[in-house]
Amino acid sequence: MLRNGLQGWHILVVLVVIVLLFGANKLPGLARSVGQSLKIFKAEVKDLKDSPADTAGPGAGTATPPADAPAPQPGTVVNGVPTPPHEGGKPPVV
Repeated sequence: MLRNGLQGWHILVVLVVIVLLFGANKLPGLARSVGQSLKIFKAEVKDLKDSPADTAGPGAGTATPPADAPAPQPGTVVNGVPTPPHEGGKPPVV
């Protein structure tokens, strides 16, 4: 079925269809945004490869409070997670 693969005139037909669909005015902006997206993607992949594997696990980058730190009040947000209210309205026994 595809013995010869893509030939030059196939690519030409595809380019003509793209120009008709998007218009010649929008093509430079479209190409620019695709290029920026690829640049960002490559930078993110490079950052992932350069970062050490031990910090990529769950909970990486979260700081633990010191042992003598007071407990947070109910309803406050700690590390992006709200603390639940105490059951029965009584403070927990520490």
